[in-house]
Amino acid sequence: MGTSAMNKEKLNDGKCNKRSMIEQWKQREFFLLIAYAFVFYVIIIRRSLQLSNDYYKRIYGLRPGWLTLHPLNDVSDAQWRNFRGNIPVLTVVFGIFTLLAKLMRLFFSLKARGMSTVWLLFSLIYLSYLHGACIIFVLSIATVNFLLVKIFAQKKYFTLIVWSYNLFFLLCNRVYEGYSFSTFGKQLAFLDNYRGTFRWHICFNFVVLRMISFGLDYHWLNQESRIDQEKHCQRCHICKSGKPCYQILQERSLQSDKFRYTTYLCYLLYAPLYIAGPIVSFNAFASQLDAPQSSNLNRNVICYGFRWVLSLLLMELMTHLFYYNAFAISGLWKHLSPMDVFIIGYGVLNFMWLKFLLIWRYFRFWSLINGIEVPENMPKCINNCHSLEGFWKNWHASFNKWLVRYMYIPLGGSQKKLLNVWVIFTFVAIWHDLEWKLLSWAWLTCLFFIPELVLKSAAKAFQAESGFGQYLFRELSAVAGAVTITCLMVANLVGFVIGPGGINWLLSSFIQKEGLPVLGGLLLSFYVGTKLMFHIAEAKQRSP
Repeated sequence: MGTSAMNKEKLNDGKCNKRSMIEQWKQREFFLLIAYAFVFYVIIIRRSLQLSNDYYKRIYGLRPGWLTLHPLNDVSDAQWRNFRGNIPVLTVVFGIFTLLAKLMRLFFSLKARGMSTVWLLFSLIYLSYLHGACIIFVLSIATVNFLLVKIFAQKKYFTLIVWSYNLFFLLCNRVYEGYSFSTFGKQLAFLDNYRGTFRWHICFNFVVLRMISFGLDYHWLNQESRIDQEKHCQRCHICKSGKPCYQILQERSLQSDKFRYTTYLCYLLYAPLYIAGPIVSFNAFASQLDAPQSSNLNRNVICYGFRWVLSLLLMELMTHLFYYNAFAISGLWKHLSPMDVFIIGYGVLNFMWLKFLLIWRYFRFWSLINGIEVPENMPKCINNCHSLEGFWKNWHASFNKWLVRYMYIPLGGSQKKLLNVWVIFTFVAIWHDLEWKLLSWAWLTCLFFIPELVLKSAAKAFQAESGFGQYLFRELSAVAGAVTITCLMVANLVGFVIGPGGINWLLSSFIQKEGLPVLGGLLLSFYVGTKLMFHIAEAKQRSP
């Protein structure tokens, strides 16, 4: 017995020593990775500044800015330019609406029906300014959808009806550019002079998602929840505190009287989320009209707004110093070296991420102030994603949740994952716009998804027991992450910048003799970045 105990003690000591050695090596590795990342970003920033200084006269989209050292500002992106220019007006409008809504809730003790009516009135005023007479189109299509839901919701073929109706108008709105009143009669032609300040059919893409959500939530009214709420509440830190999280609000069925016309219209047209989202399901929205969200305390919302201001300052600094988007829009980067092409491409994707973060968080901030919690669209930084699945869960995350609930699970979920991604990404491309470059982006992403899904299945079956096996698995995972990040860059640049016609140019830039060292360098950099992501994930697991 004594010998056996001693052997066990030696074995345990050996394991402890091995763990200690692994931890020491990880610490050394972490510092080496940080040093490499520091040098990488110094090179990127230095070359970016040099490119902006050398070529600013040959690119367009620059306007006078406020930074003394760099007086020009890159506002070549129309979406960012319009949002940035309208921030003061939007802030005044939402500030007034919020103040009035809170006063009316306070003085008249309004609940769901009252607040839905109040917000519907405010939203109609807002839409009248945005779309002018075109609000008629919005209300007409929405009303017919409501009638279809109420008439056919209990039928087996209802899902086909609601999807067909909404896809039809999603496509027609784009093909006919929002229609002309003169098409419906000469006596209505005068209304074409009052089309508002913002094209209604652009915003209507989000309305389509909400109409489908309302229809399917009503269709599933008497079905059991898809999640085990008891198990979820044990894991969720928000639910543990006694407050329902967004997922519970979404999965919990409502009473049938919540699906009334005024609440439906309020949901479709809710002013803070109307233009750009984030997307919220009908169940989650309607359940918060009675009891405004409480999972985010006032100090958390104020802190959220302050962080948004800091992000805006970061964007201003970025667009004054680095003219990434202007290079891409002007096409000048096609005549630069492979290293410069990589820097500009990498910069454009970071610019896009920060642009959407600012737009979505701005509207989410106003929604939180008014008591409606919606998902965070950018929960993770673009530079902290090393898998396709992880990236799309954290880029436009509210849309991802919508797609999972209303498409992925009804289509068969994980059992038909390889087929589902093709249907879902094709829909996402068409939902954005009718352009070949977006379809190219969708299908490229699906192609890149296939090897990742296969490798993930193989990784689950592989259990590394030895220290060397774990080390090898970690290294191979980092290499796979580097390749995935490269594929993500290619797919997103094709979809949102260069189009399918630019694929040959992009690939030839890095396959030629001058580009191969750059390709090797960027793969090494992404490998290092992936290893850093592993360290970040492990640190989060260790934290309480």
